[in-house]
Amino acid sequence: MEIKKIFNFLNKDEDITCPKCSKTYKHSVFFNNSMICPECGAYLRMGAMERIAVVTDNDSFVECDGDLKSQNPIDFPDYDEKIKKAVKDSGLKEGVVCGTATINGFPCAIFVMDSKFMMGSMGTVVGEKITRLFEKATKEHLPVVGFTTSGGARMQEGIFSLMQMAKVSGAAKKHSDGGNLYITVITDPTTGGVTASFAMQGDIIISEPKALIGFAGARVIEQTTGKKLPEGFQRAEFMLEHGFIDMIEDRKRLKYTIGKLLKIHSAKAI
Repeated sequence: MEIKKIFNFLNKDEDITCPKCSKTYKHSVFFNNSMICPECGAYLRMGAMERIAVVTDNDSFVECDGDLKSQNPIDFPDYDEKIKKAVKDSGLKEGVVCGTATINGFPCAIFVMDSKFMMGSMGTVVGEKITRLFEKATKEHLPVVGFTTSGGARMQEGIFSLMQMAKVSGAAKKHSDGGNLYITVITDPTTGGVTASFAMQGDIIISEPKALIGFAGARVIEQTTGKKLPEGFQRAEFMLEHGFIDMIEDRKRLKYTIGKLLKIHSAKAI
């Protein structure tokens, strides 16, 4: 899928205001700068299609299971309306896009979560799509590259949502047992059940600068423990210092870095 086609699909060139410095630019200006503010360098949140356009090689992305849609398994009030709004806001059918692609010429399976779809929450379809991707990658001996962003489990699906943690984790373990590579790229924010499962299962865990990474919120932790948390707790830099992630990489270098890692771990490098 070509970057131009993805950009046209997004159909966005409205004005966007940077949440940090309040400077306003056209969406195309942000997009051409990897959704980084030209004025202050703040990272804006990227949609799944924007991320795929920036990271994968032109005309290489092929989507998998793009037609799967969420149901309302526990008849949660107004959930159907929330799904319709999320579809309209994000331009996606669900909170994750999965497929195969090449990155700097090296093939991989890739999933990208999207915070514009109910804050990237993990429902049954999100879990099913990522599980199927891992199963496909295991069968075809492909590395998996996953971009996470999430508010955690999708409460509107109750226990069905929580079950996805075990399901995806099991598929990731089988992929690993087959000798295959899994690279996680954590983006802001990645929290809750996603952090507690597949976001932290990568063989190599990369994060964007200053990304929020955690399980429970800082306020909840302080109320529970009765202690003041350290400065920068749950940010990528704190996580790197304490060994929870392997590296922090600038967004503009992610394609290069992931491509190098794929090359190192590929049969072609032997």
